[in-house]
Amino acid sequence: MTEHNNVQTLNQFIIQRQADYPNASGELSRLLHHIGIASKIVNRAVNKAGLVDVLGAHGDQNVQGEDQQKLDVFADTHFINALRASGECAAIASEENEDIIIFDDAMGRNAKYVFCMDPLDGSSNIDVNVSIGTIFSIYQRVSKKGELPTKEDFLQEGTKQVAAGYVIYGSSTMLVYTTGNGVNGFTLDPSIGEFCLSHPNIKTPKNGSIYSINEGNYINLPAGVKKYIKYCQEKDPKTNRPYTSRYIGSLVADFHRNLLKGGIFIYPNTSANSNGKLRLLYECNPIAFIAEQAGGKATNGVERILKIKPDSIHQRVPFYTGSSAMVKKAEDFLDFFNNI
Repeated sequence: MTEHNNVQTLNQFIIQRQADYPNASGELSRLLHHIGIASKIVNRAVNKAGLVDVLGAHGDQNVQGEDQQKLDVFADTHFINALRASGECAAIASEENEDIIIFDDAMGRNAKYVFCMDPLDGSSNIDVNVSIGTIFSIYQRVSKKGELPTKEDFLQEGTKQVAAGYVIYGSSTMLVYTTGNGVNGFTLDPSIGEFCLSHPNIKTPKNGSIYSINEGNYINLPAGVKKYIKYCQEKDPKTNRPYTSRYIGSLVADFHRNLLKGGIFIYPNTSANSNGKLRLLYECNPIAFIAEQAGGKATNGVERILKIKPDSIHQRVPFYTGSSAMVKKAEDFLDFFNNI
C-alpha cells in the first residue's frame, strides 16, 4: 500500500471532507482523529494478545451481566482516554459501564458531541484468535453547552447520528465509518502506522447469498425466522438459493463480510431474550446507519432501527440488517407469521 504515491490517509480524508461542509468548524474532525488513535492502540494490544497479559477474564461482570475480558477493559479505558484528550466529547455511553461517563471539566462541559461505544465487540472470541471489533456512534448533544450533559443527550433516534463506524481487528485492521455522506473504509498500513483509504464509497449488494444467524438457538426462534431460515436453505436456481450459512458470533465481523459480499445478519428476539440481545444505542444504531448509507436496510423486524426512540442507554432490540432485498424478505416472513 505504501508503494503508491496517491494513497490517502484517514487524517487527509477527514480534512478533505471537512472542506465539503462550509459551516464545519473542525470539532468532528478532531474527534474522528482521536478515534483513529485509540483504534491503533487497541489494535496493537490485540496483535500482541498472546504475548502480553491481556488474554482471559478480567474477573468482573459488566452491566449486561457478561464476564468482562481483560481486553474489554483495556479497550474501554483507552477509548475513554482518547476521547477525553480530544476535548470534543462531553460524555460517553459504553457497554462496559452502567452509567454514562461525564467529562466534568471546562472542555467537557463545552464539547459539542456525545459518544456511544461497544469498545470490544465479540470479546468472547478473543482467546481463540477470531476477528473482533469496536463499534461507535456520535451524536450532537441536546443539553446546553457549558452545562453537564445528561442521559437525554444519548436517548436520541438513530437518525440524529452525525457519525458512526466500526473497527475490525482481523487479518488486516479496518476502520469503516460514515458521516451521512456515504461509507468509506480505511485499512491500517502497519509499515507507516496509518489508516489508508482502501474501500471508497462502499455499496452493499441489493441481494446476497449469505445468511448469518446463530442456528443453535433455532428451537427458541420466532416462527417467521424459522420459516425464513428454511427459505434460505431451499434450492431455487432462480433466486440463487440455497444461501450459504456463515456465522462468526462477532457482529462487526459478520456485518463487515455481508456488507462487502451481500447477505443478511439476524439476531432476533427469542423465548429466552424477548427483546433480543443486541443494544440499540451502541451496536444496532451505528451499524444501521452504515448499512443504510451503503444502500442496505436495518430493522427490528417491524420498523426501521434508526426511527426507534431509545428509553435507556442499554436498551436491547431484535436486529435484522444487510442487503435490502434479503431484509425485506425476512420482514415479509415475520409479518405473515405474526398475523396468523
